[in-house]
Amino acid sequence: MEQRRLGDRRVGAIGLGAMSFGGIFGPTDRATSLACLDAAADAGITHVDTADIYGNGLSEQVIGAWGRRDIHVATKCGIVTGPPRTVRNDEAYIRQSLEASLRRLNRDHVDLYYVHRRQPDIPVEDLAGTMGRLVQEGKIGGYGLSEVAPATLRRAHAEHPVTAVQNEFSLWTRLPQLGLIQACGELGVAFVAFSPLGRGMFGRDPLARDFRAGIDFRDTNPRFVEPNFSANIAAIRPFRDLCAARGWTVPGAALAWVLAQGDHIIPIPGTRTADHLRDWQGVTLDKDDIVLIERILPAGFAQGDRYGDHQMAFVERYC
Repeated sequence: MEQRRLGDRRVGAIGLGAMSFGGIFGPTDRATSLACLDAAADAGITHVDTADIYGNGLSEQVIGAWGRRDIHVATKCGIVTGPPRTVRNDEAYIRQSLEASLRRLNRDHVDLYYVHRRQPDIPVEDLAGTMGRLVQEGKIGGYGLSEVAPATLRRAHAEHPVTAVQNEFSLWTRLPQLGLIQACGELGVAFVAFSPLGRGMFGRDPLARDFRAGIDFRDTNPRFVEPNFSANIAAIRPFRDLCAARGWTVPGAALAWVLAQGDHIIPIPGTRTADHLRDWQGVTLDKDDIVLIERILPAGFAQGDRYGDHQMAFVERYC
């Protein structure tokens, strides 16, 4: 697999998002998750991304049980599930969260540590100072920010260099192209694209609307409720037809498009099972392919917001 820079390391250009190991999108078990991690490593994936809230620590526990030390691991803190759901970026909370994550991960150091959401009333310079001290103490290799605006990135980076920014980015979520991807490129910061397959919308097969109420947040997500869901399935159908005609897998083509948007971009698709990993690689797009794909799926084609209003509370908006 192609390698891309993430901090002072080079990792596989495609990483693995481990949210589903926490049972967020459907039932799983430790053996299945461990088999998925083994298959990912065999496929050349060397970066795994998790968070303390994925299954209330379950995803971290699975990665800790896996025990591979040659894999670059990132985790996150900052979202307090509540009720009420809120965020904390104070140093005491970050340190407490990091120690708990390290125990679950069975590590004394994590390669990359993100603030999952920014707390608006704490200056980002103070947050960067906290993370810089953790780097100096050897607790973390580098730090990242998630769902932030370009101005926030620049302020944090001026205080202590940021390793990575993680925001949602895919064929149907293109907002980061309005300044954030460019800012990362200028500063030498990796842009880690989460949900690059549209939370399953660009999976191997078209989604059915059978999400688990109260567990799978897609059940109430604006893009996955009617009439938006059917409209989005229909909008993506010509892209699926193109992939079939070209002999591409749908996930492979969607990821190839994300990768083509900048050599500092690392998408982290997620899956519960090893079976889906083979769909992610093997597609290379030329300039004409990209033009055609963007004609079929122009920026802004998706119907519905990517989050419900309650989930946008601590997402920075800049356009």
